[in-house]
Amino acid sequence: MANAALSIDGKSYQFPVVTGTEDESAIDISNLRDQTGFITLDKGYKNTGATQSAITFLDGEQGILRYRGYSIEDLADKASFLEVAYLLIYGELPSQQQYQDFEHAVRTHTIVNEDMRKIFEGFPINAHPMGVLSSLVSAMSAFYPDSYNDKAPDKTETHIIRLLAKLPTIATWSYKKSQGHPINYPKNNLDYCSNFLHMMFALPVEEYTVDPVVADALNKLLILHADHEQNCSTSTVRLVGSSRANIYSSISAGINALWGPLHGGANQEVIEMLEDIKADGGDVKKYIDMAKNAKTSGFRLFGFGHRVYKNFDPRAKIIKKAADDVLSKLGVNDPILEIAKGLEEAALNDEYFIARKLYPNVDFYSGIIYRALGIPTNMFTVMFAIGRLPGWIAQWKEMREQKEPIGRPRQVYVGAQLREFVAMESR
Repeated sequence: MANAALSIDGKSYQFPVVTGTEDESAIDISNLRDQTGFITLDKGYKNTGATQSAITFLDGEQGILRYRGYSIEDLADKASFLEVAYLLIYGELPSQQQYQDFEHAVRTHTIVNEDMRKIFEGFPINAHPMGVLSSLVSAMSAFYPDSYNDKAPDKTETHIIRLLAKLPTIATWSYKKSQGHPINYPKNNLDYCSNFLHMMFALPVEEYTVDPVVADALNKLLILHADHEQNCSTSTVRLVGSSRANIYSSISAGINALWGPLHGGANQEVIEMLEDIKADGGDVKKYIDMAKNAKTSGFRLFGFGHRVYKNFDPRAKIIKKAADDVLSKLGVNDPILEIAKGLEEAALNDEYFIARKLYPNVDFYSGIIYRALGIPTNMFTVMFAIGRLPGWIAQWKEMREQKEPIGRPRQVYVGAQLREFVAMESR
């Protein structure tokens, strides 16, 4: 095994180099403080590996994303969302019988306890759907108290199925309430994506038929969002779970982390940006020029480029076709989407964006699709959460099975040194 040497004040220390299956290398500094008295300072953990995981491989320089070794391109083209969920959670693609059993289990757990409806009814009509979702997922801990019992691992599978089955049901409640419509109960004869669309958009006064093009686009979107290595929300799920918090509490924490506009809110920001451009007259060229001169204009173009992918976002190539199919099939006449097409065309052909690899990313196209489907902007991050759920579950499960220690980051203290207490009358 190779070692890395660290020299401090003339004294040398050796630390092992760990290499992953895709030749990623890391310096194992687990014993750094014990050996040297020092810690590392890495704000935002950009260069810190908190775990060794077998779930997702991401190479931002090469534009590669794989779940358990399978390319995202193959999975999005050939698999169903529940197949991918099974793969992420259990490590292998299911056999036909395994898939039938898994899908049947999910179908039979879609109904939500009516007492949870009473909690939901206490939220105001304008409550943000992400606040509702995280609260109700957290409340599931109280409805299933055996989730607190570390000595009942056999129950874990049931909790996993409950989360996968019930999250879409709960997610649709906020939308139906905002529209003044009665909620729709799940229909267990429908597949996962079709059932969600039915609960979102069916009305009791008329027949609702799920468009297969729409269901297929949703299936792809959920797969593309299913996991993305150790991002903010995933790291939150693992950190909370490391305290042996139950799966519902851990996933609720992940939902709250995802809610932040720097994480899961990017596709919402895309639509809000497009609405701002429309309100200003819809001049795409004006805003392209402003984006090129961002230091002076202060304008940021959302939905282009990616923090991790330095070349291109492999998910964007896949979802662009789905977006084109949906817009063509639905024949949507929306000036917002016309502005989006204008921005896309400019960015794909303008040398300024090409040179900087500022291509449209998955958030750009997912926002367009959700808008075309009639999903309101404040529900976009909820859709992200439904897609990311299998990844969160897989990461929580892996962390528990690896018996990882409780997460406890260190800090470099920069506050006041020891001071003498002064009585109040003397201050």
